[in-house]
Amino acid sequence: MSLYEIIDIDRQWLLALNGSDSLFLDGLVKTLTTASTWIPLYIALLYLVIKNNDQWQKMLLIVGAALTCVVLAGSLDDIFVKPMVARWRPTHDPIIGMDVDLVNGYRGGSYGFFSAHASNTFSLAVFFVLLIRNKVLSIALVIWSLINCWTRIYLGVHFLGDILVGILWGGIVGVAVWCGMKRIEQRLFESKSTYVSEQYTSTGYETQDAEVVVSVLIYTFIFSIFKACYFLYIN
Repeated sequence: MSLYEIIDIDRQWLLALNGSDSLFLDGLVKTLTTASTWIPLYIALLYLVIKNNDQWQKMLLIVGAALTCVVLAGSLDDIFVKPMVARWRPTHDPIIGMDVDLVNGYRGGSYGFFSAHASNTFSLAVFFVLLIRNKVLSIALVIWSLINCWTRIYLGVHFLGDILVGILWGGIVGVAVWCGMKRIEQRLFESKSTYVSEQYTSTGYETQDAEVVVSVLIYTFIFSIFKACYFLYIN
């Protein structure tokens, strides 16, 4: 199969999955894809890190590692990869651009390969999955990332290929940054004991605190639904 055939299949998938006739879904997706919507989640993760680490140096190391995920997964993509590859977003694609279902006229920037939303969210999800080792939180974070990926296809600003490559790169970054952080941690700090208790994860984080992050995620989704209902009401 040639590259042109793969690109054509990507276009077909985008048109099949993009948009809907639902104003409610339009409003929900616009809320879910907005970065500021997830500020409570980031605050909750910061709370989890601060609450479960008694050394400020270790807290800074973890926060620095999380920020490194964002820089390597998303910022480098926006600065270097997108302009270098120069693949049009579906909304700007000369072949299907006029067929893409838009939400409030939103088209995004010119280039879309690969998705920074996908790589950013998945790198953070993988990093915190490895850091916390809580099953419920792990599932919640992966779902959070995948929902963010879906919103980009729904809005027509990324092809499925953009998303899949973003997820792959985000996963690599998340694992690599976590491994690098563990090496630094082993050199600078005493090793943590392995916890065997329902109150703690195997890496020493309180299960109750991990549940706080999950609750914040759930409440954020509920807020997004209410906001979508308001969007439906005013339209």
